[in-house]
Amino acid sequence: MDKKNALRAGAVAAGTTLMMLLMSSPALALARDDGDDPGPGLSVVETLGLFVVAPIALFAVIAGLTMVLDKSTDRQPKPKPGGKAQGRMQGEDQVQAS
Repeated sequence: MDKKNALRAGAVAAGTTLMMLLMSSPALALARDDGDDPGPGLSVVETLGLFVVAPIALFAVIAGLTMVLDKSTDRQPKPKPGGKAQGRMQGEDQVQAS
């Protein structure tokens, strides 16, 4: 990507991000609605546990179960057609150009 396209892509990404931030700002969040009953806030440790540790632990459990319960026995990568792993055709398989 050349410099002009990179600059254009960066400007579009920055503009999009700015618009998303401006549009998602809480509108009149200081005024309480009828029936609004917020609970007690979370501590820093509870917040980190809920939004950082829990997703990482869930990912690790799913990845671990996937690896343990995987029944496939083929672990070697398959050679690509026409790649270096295949040699020249010999004998009857070789086609003669006429």
